[in-house]
Amino acid sequence: MTLIPGRFIGYEYDRMVVRFSMLDGAREVPCAISTSAMDDLEGPVRAKAEQREAQFIRLRERIEACADSKYRATELEGTPPGIILRSIDFRKQS
Repeated sequence: MTLIPGRFIGYEYDRMVVRFSMLDGAREVPCAISTSAMDDLEGPVRAKAEQREAQFIRLRERIEACADSKYRATELEGTPPGIILRSIDFRKQS
């Protein structure tokens, strides 16, 4: 099944990730993307903490497509199982 967009949860400075969710029917799938992956997608300029939500919104379509691919490949991590996106995940798509 294909995931559909969920919600933006927030930026976690301690983990350097942006958390969001995707939906598999009624089930919410926890997701995160590293800030370095988002910065790599946008280019050489590194976003500041207060810019992370706007950056996520700009990149949302690409991020969610990658999350959907990992979900369909059952590449889940953590407890509860979720999707964690890193820079390497976007290089696989190219």
